[in-house]
Amino acid sequence: MNPKLPYALLAGAAVIIFILSCMLLSRGRRSPSCESQPRILEKTGSTSQSLVFADLTPEEMVQVVRYLQGNLGVQLVDASRAKPSDNCIASVDVQVPAKAEVLRFLDGGGARPPREALAVLYFGNQPDPNVTEYVVGPLPTPAYHRDVTVQKYGGKVPYHRRPMLGSEYEQVGVFLETVAFAAAPTFLKEVFEYDGTNVAFQTTAPHGFQSGDRKSWFIVFQNVSGFFVHPVGLEVLVDHSSLDISRWAVSRVFYNGQYYRDMVQLESAYVQGRISVEKVRKAPRDGDFSSMKPRAPSAALFPLQYEPQGPRYSIRNNHVLFQAWSFAFGVSVNTGLRLFDIRHKGERVAYEISVQEALSVYGSNCPGGMSTRYMDGSFGIGRYTSPLVRGVDCPYSATYVDTHSLSETLSPSKRKASLCVFEQNLGSPLRRHYSNLQSLYYGGLVNSALVVRSIATVGNYDYVWDFIFYQNGAIEGKVQATGYASSSFLHGDGLRYGNRVWEHTLGTIRTHSINYKVDLDVGGVKNSLVAHDMAFEMARAPWSPEQQIERPRLTKKVLDTEDQAAFRLQSKMPRYIYFAANSKNKWGHQRGYRIQITSFAGDHVPEASSMERAISWARYQLAVTRRKEEEPTSTSIYNQNDPWTPTVTFANFINNETITNEDLVAWITAGFLHIPHSEDIPNTVTVGNSVGFLLRPYNYYDLDPSIYSHDGVFFTSEQDFTACEINPIACLPQTASCLPNFPPFTYDGFQNM
Repeated sequence: MNPKLPYALLAGAAVIIFILSCMLLSRGRRSPSCESQPRILEKTGSTSQSLVFADLTPEEMVQVVRYLQGNLGVQLVDASRAKPSDNCIASVDVQVPAKAEVLRFLDGGGARPPREALAVLYFGNQPDPNVTEYVVGPLPTPAYHRDVTVQKYGGKVPYHRRPMLGSEYEQVGVFLETVAFAAAPTFLKEVFEYDGTNVAFQTTAPHGFQSGDRKSWFIVFQNVSGFFVHPVGLEVLVDHSSLDISRWAVSRVFYNGQYYRDMVQLESAYVQGRISVEKVRKAPRDGDFSSMKPRAPSAALFPLQYEPQGPRYSIRNNHVLFQAWSFAFGVSVNTGLRLFDIRHKGERVAYEISVQEALSVYGSNCPGGMSTRYMDGSFGIGRYTSPLVRGVDCPYSATYVDTHSLSETLSPSKRKASLCVFEQNLGSPLRRHYSNLQSLYYGGLVNSALVVRSIATVGNYDYVWDFIFYQNGAIEGKVQATGYASSSFLHGDGLRYGNRVWEHTLGTIRTHSINYKVDLDVGGVKNSLVAHDMAFEMARAPWSPEQQIERPRLTKKVLDTEDQAAFRLQSKMPRYIYFAANSKNKWGHQRGYRIQITSFAGDHVPEASSMERAISWARYQLAVTRRKEEEPTSTSIYNQNDPWTPTVTFANFINNETITNEDLVAWITAGFLHIPHSEDIPNTVTVGNSVGFLLRPYNYYDLDPSIYSHDGVFFTSEQDFTACEINPIACLPQTASCLPNFPPFTYDGFQNM
């Protein structure tokens, strides 16, 4: 025996013990925290230039208010306390400069356009009450204001068209409780156990049947969590058209299928036993069936997404960079999320993509439900943008952005974390191929996209607004609807208008229509609209003339006029419709961006309706018009309260003008029919309630630009696909085995309400 052998064996055993000890110890340690790596971002323009589109800062809002208070020569009351007979500032927002000015600045080296604000004021305390819009500038130190109301709308805006302020809703609530309800104490006490605190009101709109009306049905619900699905059967029509609150009056009352002149008549009929009473079981404060409190305890944690090497996008002020994409973002008080100067690989593909309106038209056999046509822009889609809950509304590791607005107050309000930006692995390949013919290989690309999101809670509905940027140059605009389904009291033939979803609750049928403005600039400002589709043709087989073949062929048509480019809601539209540039790709085709709409809209309001012209944008799934500065939006906040004489009529935009080689705008309408059902209790889910559009490159590039993505994977049968330099996915156990740096959970959604 070799005398050195025992020592060698002991040394070997010691080494093995040391290695095993290290392995065991390492298992007990925490994985290292993820560390950000230098980002690979393509140069796509100056971030400072995007400030030309930026929302107003709180400091700018303060300066505008101060200027208006000192230069209009009238007293301005804080809108949160204003009476209808007062003067007040309804809102202040940024005035985006004219496109030509902006492009001279962005592309031509011109001067930066002056920064200005748009202020909407209610003048109730003057001989001719009206709504006036002022442009105020230059910011940050205002020195001038000009009245742009007539220029924008062709005349003054009558006072009755003004959107209702929160203070007016409060004043109507006080009127109902102290005047209207005081006339029916016995009925309210015995039927509803009314104590002054246990009912809630929901308004309807528009307010009447003709211009000048301001009569609103107020639907009465139990004042519990999720009150929207707790109707009690009582609805009150209030005439609040007078600027003198003391002259407001009840015009009609509805209870359980019967109409009454006023609350006095209702009380009298009840006391005399001439009313069919349907008592509603009193709900607990949490709403019982309408409570969103989970019915199951927490269990295993749901999957989380994180960025092992930090975010691959950057946000500076209002400017976002992500791989080949760049754009500016903002939130309009009225219309919500909007984007400007959207570029891919440094070239502008769209000047503006913005939400315009969210319309819902209800049916019911109750007066409030049957008369409701909500135009949410009038209430303020941006104003009601809500703070986001980290990990639910957006991924936990998303970047959260605060927004500011000035609406119905003299001071700016801050909504913390009301917009989020994140990159999302969609869990499927953007493209892939597995080859087992001729050669053996795999090629693929993970579908990772950038999402910009805000969520607006307008009354009972929550709208999740997304703009999504894909690596192949496509952009998606998407809205998902959730929240509570507004309801009516179930009585009589109610099942003609929806489904019963609880004991006394009728989930009423409604249509939802969402309108977008898409100002594409494909290869420049001047574009044409081209339609491609298919048709079958009969042909003789050249190699066997006695045989016939039915083959699809390509059809092509240039749409020369606005009338040709206006596609009615349920009409057949070319499957491929695109904005064509004046330039061509390598293969001789006009470079283009295709518009693809995802929608399952209900029917549009009949055009014979006296109010249809106010929502005439909803006639069309797509309408392409010449871009005009005097046609900046498809509707107006004033259309809600006077749809019979609309301030802006979209149908007038379409007047058969030539749209060949012009600056064009696509107005896109996507929507869905919602017939609430028992699964809408406690509230509606987003699954299946998502509509929108895609903008996709169509011969815009010479090949798919995503082939240049850093995320691509390719290996052959002859390569070592476990090697990192061949297949980066093989390195995930090393490169991604870190713990994400999740910040502590915070939420400020209940502050400064």
